[in-house]
Amino acid sequence: MRIALMSESFLPKIDGIVTMLTKTVECLRRNGHEVLIFAPSGGPEELFGAEVAGLPSAPFPLYPELRLALPHASIRAKLREFQPDILHLFEPALLGVGGLYYAEALDIPLVISYHTNLPSYLHYYKLGVIEKLTWKLMRERHRRADLNLCTSTAMIQDLESHGIERLALWQRAVDANRFRPAARSRQMRDFLSNGESDRPLLLYVGRLSAEKDVPRLRAVLRALPEARLAIVGDGPQRGSLERHFKKTATFFAGYLQGEELAAAYASADLFVLPSETETLGLVLLEAMASGCPVVACRAGGVPDAVQDGVTGFLFERADTDSFVRTVKRALSCSRNLDVIRVRARQDVEERGWERATEQLQECYTETIRSHPPKKPRSPQSSLKRISSRIALHTLRTLLP
Repeated sequence: MRIALMSESFLPKIDGIVTMLTKTVECLRRNGHEVLIFAPSGGPEELFGAEVAGLPSAPFPLYPELRLALPHASIRAKLREFQPDILHLFEPALLGVGGLYYAEALDIPLVISYHTNLPSYLHYYKLGVIEKLTWKLMRERHRRADLNLCTSTAMIQDLESHGIERLALWQRAVDANRFRPAARSRQMRDFLSNGESDRPLLLYVGRLSAEKDVPRLRAVLRALPEARLAIVGDGPQRGSLERHFKKTATFFAGYLQGEELAAAYASADLFVLPSETETLGLVLLEAMASGCPVVACRAGGVPDAVQDGVTGFLFERADTDSFVRTVKRALSCSRNLDVIRVRARQDVEERGWERATEQLQECYTETIRSHPPKKPRSPQSSLKRISSRIALHTLRTLLP
């Protein structure tokens, strides 16, 4: 199979989308598929033997790690040369508009995967007033796809309730060989706890941005003065968060990768995720595979991954008191916590990237098989149809 992938997020940026993309490409290449990746410039020129077509980009001023790329006429030439059987857009935004356009113009079967709960994010940036417009644009985007993939049942239900069709679940996955209890390290625990490794160690891993609700972790520290908190990751809120957690037992570790990240998960007593907007929560799966019990919000894609009291602990959304109580409950039942560690590990260790990619390949095959033949263009006869295609007509004036 010849598979073209397009993503707005790409290396060297570190986030869940990039992890899913890179692990998927690794498995697809191992399975003998040809892969072409379109992404913003600044990353590697190839990935597991797949060519990366880097498109001119610039850092987003409010989040420099995120590079913005606009559609470019070179995409058409690359696609024509590569002759893909299918085009898969990872959360299309600016660059992804080009993918939508060329999938239609070149009659390529199209898959879109939904990774970012954008409508919910708007409220964190005081943009809730445009939520209805955002859903309208998302419907216009997703209706062009032969298949729309979501990473949790909650996201399928959310999109379905807003009129988006042709939905399917992309199985969650984690590298249970890398993230494992045996990665526990006394040296890493000393590092994360600032030398106080005998204290309860709480761990957060993720992007440091408004929608992650990291500030509410201070309430947990206030209720548990003996605990230590390690924050692994970076992002636009790091400076304000360092000020927010000043004079608390909090350590900002920055980015950790590979074996260091695996050791961080395995060396903590509890993984705490305050966010209410997770579509999947890949970090949860990594913590569970590492034998680190998780406390997370009963919202978004989290309940798909965590069974309360069985493989982890869930607190109620918009309720900081519930969050604090749940962390206290988790730390107070050491015997039950050991059982939960084992159950969590067992639950995720069979959910490898190979299995998830096999399911994805089946989705690709069925999408190619059921892709309708291209219909001849007909004159547009209604104002409604004209307005619905404004974006594509604009692109036609820009892209040859």
